[in-house]
Amino acid sequence: MHEVAQSIASDCRVVYVDNDPIVLAHARVLLTGSPQGRTAYIQEDLREPEQILASATVRQTLDFSQPVAVMLVAILHFLTDEEDPAGIISALLGALPPGSYLVASHVTPELDPEGVGGLVEAYRAGGLTGQARPVDDFTELAFEGLAMVDPGVVLVSEWRPEGSGPRPLPAEVSWYGGIGRKP
Repeated sequence: MHEVAQSIASDCRVVYVDNDPIVLAHARVLLTGSPQGRTAYIQEDLREPEQILASATVRQTLDFSQPVAVMLVAILHFLTDEEDPAGIISALLGALPPGSYLVASHVTPELDPEGVGGLVEAYRAGGLTGQARPVDDFTELAFEGLAMVDPGVVLVSEWRPEGSGPRPLPAEVSWYGGIGRKP
């Protein structure tokens, strides 16, 4: 992600967050920023947003006086309702200035209940938590109080698709995504 962002704005700053030490080992090797930008990685758990926000690396890398984008892509479905994902998002966005963005995606059971149900069960069998949510629940969870960027919350394959070529069927995707802007 940082390569794309820094190819557009070379002074872009990016911090990756993950709780997996194996990901950290790969990050140390792979994450190099542009000469003008900065790229960093911290080992923290999304379930503890206060720890993320208090990180010296985060504070030294990001400028919280300027809009920031938080990207929760392919992660929210690992948080159950009991883990309060809405509270986590609220804590993260609460620390950001107006004009900041939230990019989020989520797996949904609506289009392929059997396949997505099997996916969630596989997560649980592997020791992970997981919860697929209908699109309305995801939209409320992630984007409550934010101004949506067009086209809003849609299947990720339909979010500003390029070209007129064939697209996957909705049941083949089963992921919704969107971008919201903090007023």
